[in-house]
Amino acid sequence: MDILVLGGTQFVGRHIVLAFLAAGHRVSILTRGRTPDELPEAVERLRGDRGEPGGLDALAGRRWDACVDVSGYLPSAVRASCEALRGRAGRYVFISTASVYAEPDRHPVREEDPLLPAAAEDTTDVTGETYGPLKVTCEQIVQGLYGPDATILRPQIVAGPFDHTARYPYWVDRAARGGETLLPGNGSDHMQVIDARDLARFTVQVVEGNVGGVFNLAGPRLSWAQFAEILRIQEPVWVDAAQLEALGLGFRELPLFIPEDGAQAGLMDISADRARQAGLTLTAPEVTARDTRVWSEQAGLTYALTPAREAEALAAAP
Repeated sequence: MDILVLGGTQFVGRHIVLAFLAAGHRVSILTRGRTPDELPEAVERLRGDRGEPGGLDALAGRRWDACVDVSGYLPSAVRASCEALRGRAGRYVFISTASVYAEPDRHPVREEDPLLPAAAEDTTDVTGETYGPLKVTCEQIVQGLYGPDATILRPQIVAGPFDHTARYPYWVDRAARGGETLLPGNGSDHMQVIDARDLARFTVQVVEGNVGGVFNLAGPRLSWAQFAEILRIQEPVWVDAAQLEALGLGFRELPLFIPEDGAQAGLMDISADRARQAGLTLTAPEVTARDTRVWSEQAGLTYALTPAREAEALAAAP
C-alpha cells in the first residue's frame, strides 16, 4: 500500500513510519524539513507546511491508500490537509489524545465518554488548556469530511525509544542512577502509558484492515509500587502528594504521577478494550523500560528534577 504520513520524523511518527515499512508498505512523509531525520532512504520525503499558503502543493496529483496524521494540532491545518486529500487518500487516520475527555475522574475512561468543548477553528495557540479542545475540533473535522473512512486514535501518554518529551525517560534514567530515589505517593497510585511501537503496529492494522471508528490506546495499568519494581529501584523513598505539593514538586518534576484521588485520576485508567478486541497487542512493561533506557542513555535528555533538587526534597521529606 501507499501511505502518506503527515509528520513522522521524531517520536510517534517515526515509529509509525518504521512499522509501515516493516509491514512491506511504501511510505511518503510530508514535513517542513527543518530538522534532520534518521529514517531509511526508502522513505519518500515531501516538503511542505500545511499551515501556510501552498503548503500542500507537494501532494498535488498524488494518491495514497491512507494518510496518517501525526502532527495535527491546529484545526485550520487539519482542515487544509483533509480537504486537499479528500478523494485521494482512502483512509484518514488521525492521531489524537486521551486528553480530549471532559471528565477525567471517570474510572475507566472509555471512548463514548463526554469530550471537552471543541475549540474554535481559528484558535492558533496550543497550550495546556487548549490542547485537548483543539484535538476535539480536529477529530470533528476528520470525521465530518471522511465519515466511515476516518479512524481516530486516542493514545495514553506515549513511551518508548526516541521519546524526547523526557516524561517516561526520566524514570528509567533515574532508576539507573541508583541510590535513594524519591517516588510519589505511597505506591498504591497508578500509572499507565502506551508503548509507541504498540501504537504504531495498531496504526498499520487499522489501515490494512480498513478499520474505522474511535480507539483508546493504553498499556497495562500499574501501581507505582509495581512500576518501581519494574524499574528495579532499590531504595525507594515514598513522599505523599500533599508533601510533594509543599515541596513545589508536580507533574513536571515527577512526570506520570497523578494522585489516585485527584480530579484527573481517570487519565491513568484509560480503557483500551475496544482496541484490544480489534488487534492491539501490548509490549511488556519491562521491555518498554529496558528499550527506553538503552536509547535514553545516549540521548542527553535534561530533566526538571535535578539530582541536587531531589536531594533537597529527600532531606526535607518526613
